[in-house]
Amino acid sequence: MLAAIATAAFLATLWMIGVIAMSMLGESGAKIVAALKGQSLLATAPVQAAPVSVRISQRSRLRRPVHAQPQLRAAA
Repeated sequence: MLAAIATAAFLATLWMIGVIAMSMLGESGAKIVAALKGQSLLATAPVQAAPVSVRISQRSRLRRPVHAQPQLRAAA
């Protein structure tokens, strides 16, 4: 029975390593392929993104800072 549990734990660990490796390969696969070809992704021109306008609300600046009460300072 112990051998079956150990085998299951080993296979679960092996499966988890495979999932993590595939996840890492999916995220940085293009970088790895470019490095193996002797190219650099940084040498290519970056993708141009459309400019984004950001609107800042003035209400956040009007709020007064909240000061901690002595009871809450003691609890921290």
